[in-house]
Amino acid sequence: MKIAMIGTGYVGLVSGVCFSDFGHDVVCVDKNAEKIEMLSNGEVPIYEPGLEQLMSKNVAAGRLSFTVDLAEAIDGAEAIFIAVGTPTRRGDGHADLSYVMAAAEEIARLAKDYVVIVTKSTVPVGTNRQVKQTVRKANPELEFDVASNPEFLREGAAIEDFMKPDRVVVGVQTERAAEVMSEIYRPLYLREFPIMTTDLESAEMIKYAANAFLATKITFINEIAALCERTGADVKQVSRGMGLDGRIGNKFLHAGPGYGGSCFPKDTRALARTGQDFSVPLHITEAVIAVNEDVKRRMTDKLLDLCEGSFNGKTVAILGVTFKPNTDDMREAPSLTIVPALVGGGAKVRVCDPQGQHEGEALLPGVSWFEDPYKCANKADLVVLLTEWNEFRALDLKRLARKMATPRMADLRNIYSVKDAKRAGFIAYESVGRAGFVKQIEAVAAAG
Repeated sequence: MKIAMIGTGYVGLVSGVCFSDFGHDVVCVDKNAEKIEMLSNGEVPIYEPGLEQLMSKNVAAGRLSFTVDLAEAIDGAEAIFIAVGTPTRRGDGHADLSYVMAAAEEIARLAKDYVVIVTKSTVPVGTNRQVKQTVRKANPELEFDVASNPEFLREGAAIEDFMKPDRVVVGVQTERAAEVMSEIYRPLYLREFPIMTTDLESAEMIKYAANAFLATKITFINEIAALCERTGADVKQVSRGMGLDGRIGNKFLHAGPGYGGSCFPKDTRALARTGQDFSVPLHITEAVIAVNEDVKRRMTDKLLDLCEGSFNGKTVAILGVTFKPNTDDMREAPSLTIVPALVGGGAKVRVCDPQGQHEGEALLPGVSWFEDPYKCANKADLVVLLTEWNEFRALDLKRLARKMATPRMADLRNIYSVKDAKRAGFIAYESVGRAGFVKQIEAVAAAG
């Protein structure tokens, strides 16, 4: 089957590559000529483990190609996926659907034969019906169906998620569209992964409801962490005790500096706005959004306490700035709140991140970038573990402490323990939802 994928961002590129690995003939199209040239030359513009190799394999097999020509891409296609951005619209919290509708209009003008137009982008309830109206208005003669096929890909594990999904959700209106979608996902049917076929509105809602619920779990445990710090409880033990309950589960119960990324912030805001539009206020989702921002600010307060009430003149080493490990994505990352607060307070900020520099240089002005965490921490007054990259999970803490001017650590991902920090020679250690310590000493000699 020939498939056209409009948009070569994270969702479009991963989906297009994986569909081609299913055996389909996939053409990925994008208006960004520079990006298409990169892809045509075998270069992947995003960091996703395994993607470059899978892309090269399917290009070599003749199943995957890239173009800026939409007419070429959709010629003969039985399904056209729209995988363009739906960022939060400034001012009102709605998802910006202008790119989706523009793509729908272009499809309508260029398509000649029956086609299923599939919305892969995350869109609010009712969007696919708007797509149908847009296409019908632009080309009343075109024979087509619309389908909703939301993605559930975790950055850093997207290929595994696509090939071995918890479920695939497909929203359709006609049996004909259902048959096309069934053929597209036939390899997953054969391996008995759950394929859920439903109506358009339910498919759209499933995506938002799932992301809002996961964001709620993260935010809930972060609130519990704050209470643990006041009461002397250990949030890691609390999380484990909760997670062993089969009704709750242990995923997304890890305390930290708040959620970020391309999905949770945008989708919770869009869902809350949809509730307001339909006069059904989603109070829990609205609270999640507000609390998540408070969590980021609370992390900044932790760092301020470790710096004795002032960032001015302090040297701070930040380990990890992407919103999660195994991605270069900086969107809504906690670092975008925490690092500017440090710089604004007069700190000299150094940053080490395995993949974050490319995007981070523009987003985090006024910082110095390092490839080695020990060099980053040299003569620093505070080291902050902000993203739990594997590279930072087994640091030589004694070596790190010796490098620092005043060995203080803010472990915002709870990678280490008080015992680890004390044994290594740190004079202060704080984590999230657990007891820390601060030694009162007159002077600390820097090892250099």
